[in-house]
Amino acid sequence: MKKWIIGILVVLLAGGTIAYASLDKDQRALLANLPTDRNVLFWSDEQREIAFRTLDAIPILADARVIESGDTIRKLPDGAALSIPSDVDAYMEEQRTAAIVILLDGKLVYERYGLDFDADGKWTSFSVAKSFTSTLVGAAVKDGYIKSLDDKVTDYIEGLKGSAYDDVSIQQLLTMTSGVRWNEDYTDPQSDVALFNEHQAEDGEDVTVSYMKTLPRDVPAGEKWVYSTGETNLIGVLVSEATGKSLADYLSEKVWAPYGMQQDATWLLGSTGHEISGCCIQAATRDYARFGEFIRGGAMVDGESIVPADWLAQATTKQADIGAPGYGYGFQWWTYDDGSYAAQGIFGQGIFIDPARNLVIASNSNWPNASGQGAEGKQRMEFYGSVQQAVDALAPTEDAQSAE
Repeated sequence: MKKWIIGILVVLLAGGTIAYASLDKDQRALLANLPTDRNVLFWSDEQREIAFRTLDAIPILADARVIESGDTIRKLPDGAALSIPSDVDAYMEEQRTAAIVILLDGKLVYERYGLDFDADGKWTSFSVAKSFTSTLVGAAVKDGYIKSLDDKVTDYIEGLKGSAYDDVSIQQLLTMTSGVRWNEDYTDPQSDVALFNEHQAEDGEDVTVSYMKTLPRDVPAGEKWVYSTGETNLIGVLVSEATGKSLADYLSEKVWAPYGMQQDATWLLGSTGHEISGCCIQAATRDYARFGEFIRGGAMVDGESIVPADWLAQATTKQADIGAPGYGYGFQWWTYDDGSYAAQGIFGQGIFIDPARNLVIASNSNWPNASGQGAEGKQRMEFYGSVQQAVDALAPTEDAQSAE
């Protein structure tokens, strides 16, 4: 993400490069509350609430590449309204929720907005993007750009040769079991996740590769799970190197346009012009829900899956033990022992998928802390549970009754 340089913005506005009158209310609010700290982890609640809906709007703040939608929008037909047995108003207030979109059997059964956000607005995904990135790995395997998940990462990323990643396979990168040392502490300004966005690469070198190649080995590859946004950024570099395409273009080609997303999305770029693949897709909440439905339905476009036949079975089930009973990690998806799985991003972004119930829940929020290790994360899981209860309470369909 680009540095927030207030002085430059003042000059640009004064010189007419950015016409203030042409900005919408969210963009104007962002300028009025522009963070002076360059790291989103340390912004105020108000600054985040404004910025999350408009990070891609002013190029000096963050460059972005468009993920183009197609000519046809996939409709979300209305289903019978879902009656959730919990106080959703209180939940949204406590979570600082901007949007909830719930699909059941591919039908829209619940939709709510808060924080003066709406169905046409775009909200940043944060690490929800990780699950999009891993899906592009599956597409690249299906398309023949990547030969095998057993291939070494350095077979595709030349700049990592001679680093700790010489011994790491693509599958180990996908499951975050590389064994390379990494600190993802969102409260620590000296952690890797805080520092690598500020890293300055040499001319001609990708900033992610430049930072990650310096990291030491902690344990042998495959022995230990460590959550690492930097490694998802490497996955994105690997996909681009293998395909010769930008991530935004490849996502548009494989999913966004053919599946029928409602509007263009954007993907924020790092300082050397590559998508920040562990983060930062800006999209409508309905389109996040559509992506969840796309995955739930087998990643199908025109009757054919864009990923190999066994991909989703591996990607969405536990491949790595994360040390929390009932939970695991797949290929950039958080997994649960009941068969459900989720894409999750800091500050309360999420796509929850429950295949047994044909259920997808997409939500965006502005939690007061990044990780949700306090009440917010637990509260969201309880909300998912209440939605599952609501689905279970529905009367059996005629098909189900006839099957009995």
